[in-house]
Amino acid sequence: MTTSVDAVAGGMTIGVSLSTFASDPATSNVVDRAIELADEAGRVGIDTVWLAQLFGYEAISVAALVGREVPSVGVGTSVVPIHPRHPIHLAGAAKTAQAATHGRFQLGIGLGAPALTGPTFGVDLAPAIRGLRDHLGALRPLLDGEQQAYHSPSVTSAPPLPTSVAGAEPRIPLIVAAMGEQALRATGELADGTLPFLAGPKVIREHIAPILRSAAEAAGRPEPRIIVAVPAVVTDDVDAARVAAREASAFYDEIPSYQKIIARNGSERASDLFLLGDEATVLEGLQEYLDAGATEITLTQNDIVGDEARARTWAAVGAWSRESLDRSA
Repeated sequence: MTTSVDAVAGGMTIGVSLSTFASDPATSNVVDRAIELADEAGRVGIDTVWLAQLFGYEAISVAALVGREVPSVGVGTSVVPIHPRHPIHLAGAAKTAQAATHGRFQLGIGLGAPALTGPTFGVDLAPAIRGLRDHLGALRPLLDGEQQAYHSPSVTSAPPLPTSVAGAEPRIPLIVAAMGEQALRATGELADGTLPFLAGPKVIREHIAPILRSAAEAAGRPEPRIIVAVPAVVTDDVDAARVAAREASAFYDEIPSYQKIIARNGSERASDLFLLGDEATVLEGLQEYLDAGATEITLTQNDIVGDEARARTWAAVGAWSRESLDRSA
């Protein structure tokens, strides 16, 4: 079985975000719909499905259920904000998911948008990078089932009992949604890779890949993964897709961290980073990310113009992935 947790020898690894299964008005059960979509993804040749953490369902729980029911795909979170979860609780949920999926889970975490996180949860946040480093420092040994105390200005983790979970093997990959320089350095030193969103090929080549890899090398760590999250839709109605892309991504135009990354790519707004068009157009655009240094691709926002376009997009990238694997065999 091939998943995004296992290397696709000589080929590529393709994932998709199950972005709107919970808000689909035709959905009678959100977990059933997530499982249905994951099964479709596996059947068309997609390796991994990713669950975003929103304000209703719990992403790690859904990932565990999906991965247990659909053994043809790997599962991951893209992403779970580290606030207000304590590392002990977060690691416990991740290890449970790893056991449930028999080793096909990966944990994607992020700082979240401070303007949203603080008012929503009513917590005082540590300075962003210090908080990220402290959280990663406490989380990694917990994910590995170690009963190791960690004390820092922003995080205290001192489990009084063992933290290992039977069946939570192999080692859970820890991925961070990092794009700023300091966050990338922390990720390269303390995690397994990054999952940037709205970071175009220019940003990957000139900013994310060199900083992340330099930090990992300096820390004596393996080559980090760069799992780019790319909004893409295969469609014949590009004009309608452009309108939908602007509506779907307007939120990111107001977030300073995303504004910087979008501008760094030479783009004016988030919707400029959407790949829209026929199969050849979208696949050529995705190849640019791989050429720029991405190690894996995850597609997002595929259903902004409807489920038919979403299914067409998944089929195109799944076939592309299989063809790549066949050529390398």
